[in-house]
Amino acid sequence: MKKLNVEQIYSEYFKTVYKYLICLTHNADIAEDFTQETFCKAISHINSFRGDCKISVWLCEIAKNLWLNELKKRKKFRTIDITEDKIDAIYSLEDEFLDKQEEMLILNQIKKLESPVREIFYLKLFSDLTFKEIGEIKGKTEIWARVNYYRGKKKIKEAVANERKL
Repeated sequence: MKKLNVEQIYSEYFKTVYKYLICLTHNADIAEDFTQETFCKAISHINSFRGDCKISVWLCEIAKNLWLNELKKRKKFRTIDITEDKIDAIYSLEDEFLDKQEEMLILNQIKKLESPVREIFYLKLFSDLTFKEIGEIKGKTEIWARVNYYRGKKKIKEAVANERKL
């Protein structure tokens, strides 16, 4: 296996790891800290990379393990206010309120999904990963990720439609 260039790996995969950690942590500051920690750990264990998966998958696995260890210490989860990253637009107050309500309704439905499906949504929506990449991260196939995403999407649509009727 050829020698891995640490600087190249960092510049190429920083965004992927950061976005993945945003999905896990629901907090931009924590995600940034854990992204740095992920690369520190990866650099110190670069010789243990066997090359049997993509580097991005290996890095995301390190990131996930670091976060899970942190959760064990904390014993609690945090949520993210996704409106922080929302692009500013010119809306009337009513439109902004309705958009916020719609967003919250959808996010609440995503939170109610079962764990693997919910994680697929976070990876797809917030990290903009492909179904193939999501499948690799989860140790499954692209088809598995795609099918579970669309099943979850159908559940969300039904739940939102029911909420609107109320």
